[in-house]
Amino acid sequence: MLVSTPIGNLGDLTPRAREALQSADLILCEDTRHTARLLSAIGAKVKLQPLHEHNEDAAIPSVLEMLRHGRRIALVSDAGVPLVSDPGYRLVRAAISEGLPVLGIPGPNAAVAALVLSGLPPLPFMVLGFPPPRQAARRAGFGGIRAAERAGLSATLVWYEAPHRLAETLADMADAFGARSAAVARELTKRFEEVRRGSLVELAAHYAGNAARGEVTIVVGPPEQDDPEDLDGRLREALAGNSVKDAAALVATATGLPRKLVYARALALGRE
Repeated sequence: MLVSTPIGNLGDLTPRAREALQSADLILCEDTRHTARLLSAIGAKVKLQPLHEHNEDAAIPSVLEMLRHGRRIALVSDAGVPLVSDPGYRLVRAAISEGLPVLGIPGPNAAVAALVLSGLPPLPFMVLGFPPPRQAARRAGFGGIRAAERAGLSATLVWYEAPHRLAETLADMADAFGARSAAVARELTKRFEEVRRGSLVELAAHYAGNAARGEVTIVVGPPEQDDPEDLDGRLREALAGNSVKDAAALVATATGLPRKLVYARALALGRE
């Protein structure tokens, strides 16, 4: 059973999820201490076993054996829906491949909650997990999305992010996507819940001077069809503080455009 758990407010645990956890023979979880607090709150005494990216492969054979013998096993993450940016995918694939039943018990999800609170188009949307922690990889990832958008992708984009990286991630998003409408949702369902809406440029400026705390979800609206990529504008801005080569590299990474094309245009602008 894939059991969704609250992302903050314990009142969001569904009756079905409560029953599933109370009746399980074993609960697989990311952090046994975190899940133990949840079980204590609902009066459940069930054996816990950690399941995370470092031990998932090793745990699969014994878990499958228990399932074959009819044991009731629940899989939870620390918060929200299991598998979404959390461990468990390889275990689920292994169970499915053996024809073992896999049940899902839906519940709270930070990405969907942030999406509907953002005021941005709810459909279609893409949940992209956490951006790469290193800036070069993060910018390359955003550039790849911009390339897909120029090829026809049009969707509201949703990311999770650590609070200590929020300001720099928003700055990289502003470089890649421009002043696109966006929202930052923090501490959803908790006491200090906050949803701040504005352009990526405005949000980047705000969090550059105001450190964020708690769990963070970023929502970025789809591209405006009447707002084409301003390659020359981006290059002129980059050329103001960089060499032609570096400016071209920065803009090519941010936009996903071919480097040779961007470099050729940067040379032309440099001559002007």
